[in-house]
Amino acid sequence: MSDLSQLYDTFFNWELIWETVPKLLTVGLPNTLILAGSSGAIGTVLGLGLAVAGISRSRWLRWPARAYTDVFRGLPAAVVILLIGLGLGPTITDLTGNRSPFPLGILALSLMAAAYMGEIFRSGIQSVEPGQLEAARAIGFSYRRAMTLVVIPQGVRRVLPALMNQFISLIKDSSLIYFLGLLASQRELFRVGQDTAAQTGNLSPLLAAGVFYLLLTIPLTHLVNYVDHRMRTGKTDVSGTLDPLDPVDQSIVVERS
Repeated sequence: MSDLSQLYDTFFNWELIWETVPKLLTVGLPNTLILAGSSGAIGTVLGLGLAVAGISRSRWLRWPARAYTDVFRGLPAAVVILLIGLGLGPTITDLTGNRSPFPLGILALSLMAAAYMGEIFRSGIQSVEPGQLEAARAIGFSYRRAMTLVVIPQGVRRVLPALMNQFISLIKDSSLIYFLGLLASQRELFRVGQDTAAQTGNLSPLLAAGVFYLLLTIPLTHLVNYVDHRMRTGKTDVSGTLDPLDPVDQSIVVERS
């Protein structure tokens, strides 16, 4: 029984947990959201550019995009963070005088996210039926306008669940930024829990940090499932039935039937 009591106290020391929660709320949670949100936004923009370049007719755009994607998808996240943080760190410090590793961490996460999001966007764009592009060209759109206004929006809409899953991965990958040696005010959830656990010799603070990650990722996971379900089945009204088609769509259905 003493062994079980010691094991319980190792993971469920409630006094340490409640002492760690304020730090997790005021320091760890905001920094984790900044890391994930900033890298997610930058990675989305870069990823969309990579996707467009990856399906370009020009090999001078297509090949570099494919090479970038292969490299950053093939390297472990910790390796990329260390290479950028420790490799570019001294140069950035000399140029800007800023010794904070936080921007370098965001850069590393953004570059990795761009590679994955680029493939997600590319698969979504290429899943759009060729007839959509041909119809847009037939009514006078140039290739660029047809892709921008017709094909890409449809492709992006189809991969929204996959993009949300990638954002969930970014939240978890943000814990690896601690390799760069963050300042006390820059610690994310994992680092706050780890520091307190190391100081006390107890894993309860680390468990508390894990609960915070779950509070972020589980609702997002269910949101992904909800969005995916809505996209597959359509919007339902209060009674639980599918919304009726608008008059234009109804006329199209009637004509085709």
